[in-house]
Amino acid sequence: MTGEISNDITKNETGIVTNTSVHKDGAYFQKRTTSLMSSQKIYSPDRRQWLRSMLLIRCFEDKVQQLFMQGLIPGTTHLCQGQEAVSVGAISAITSADYLTITYRGHGQALARGIDPEEAFAELMGRETGLCKGRGGSMHLTDFSHGLIGAFAIVGAGLPVALGAAMSAKLRGTSSVALTFFGDGATNIGTFHEALNMASVWKAPVVFICENNLYGEYSPIRTTTPFDDLAIRATAYAIPGVTVDGNDVDAVYNATRTAVERARAGEGPTFLECKTYRYSGHSRTDPAKYRKPGELEAWKSRDPIKRLGEALVAEDVMSVAEQDTMRQEVQDLINAAAERAAAAPWPKREEIDRYVYAE
Repeated sequence: MTGEISNDITKNETGIVTNTSVHKDGAYFQKRTTSLMSSQKIYSPDRRQWLRSMLLIRCFEDKVQQLFMQGLIPGTTHLCQGQEAVSVGAISAITSADYLTITYRGHGQALARGIDPEEAFAELMGRETGLCKGRGGSMHLTDFSHGLIGAFAIVGAGLPVALGAAMSAKLRGTSSVALTFFGDGATNIGTFHEALNMASVWKAPVVFICENNLYGEYSPIRTTTPFDDLAIRATAYAIPGVTVDGNDVDAVYNATRTAVERARAGEGPTFLECKTYRYSGHSRTDPAKYRKPGELEAWKSRDPIKRLGEALVAEDVMSVAEQDTMRQEVQDLINAAAERAAAAPWPKREEIDRYVYAE
């Protein structure tokens, strides 16, 4: 049964996967989970906005690929089509006073946090009007004014930074929490274990969010990790480990909101594992030929944007026609933002080392 996903995904009231399916060729949903979730269903006041945010991320990433192929984006890119529900669901559960760190595949989180698409495009193109004045590029979208305190090219590097921000908030007596996003591959490196251990000991107000897209760069998870459900690693550090359907924005929101409320109450960290899938290869040069036949198609049948759109129609919240109009509006916004960014000036040669140090 190559490339199929079984239909026995079941969820409790919070949307947490409990009796999960197993993709026959490696896209695993293990049947074990440890969870301290509330049984109360929580929804964002505007799920239409969730859909718009997810469409914005999808259209942005599609445009990035086009711009790269046109030679307008130097270096490399790591795209997140298919993972939009994790970014939107999680970030919708925090406030403007909270912090987050992201990875080199973090365009979605930056946009979900409210970063201007034009500034993001300009940054990717190396222009002076970019988020970091064109000095950071695709892998380093950072904006302290939005609580986005770091985007890291080094795998797992954001975890201890988020832990530091969380401890700063705790020591200063504020209610801020920190979210840190990372991939499944990061759970095999030292900083992951050190950060979870320290966060548990100190009861730091931090939420560890693993985007488990089942591949660490080009390696299937079972070639690098001896089990499928990464949430069980939280047990070693005496913190809740929660496995979530990462293609269900409601489930991600519910899980993150509960974890954030727990952190604000002084109860310490939570580890969320969001099972999801990236449609593109690891980076621009990766055709993803290591995937099994039918695997990509099976995951696209559970596309997070499609699922939310169908739910909004079924609940009589938003019609198909309204969604089509929204999609076109978002696409027009993205096209215009990219065009303006491409026309922006380059940094001055004599200022090449500016911003290395704080001014």
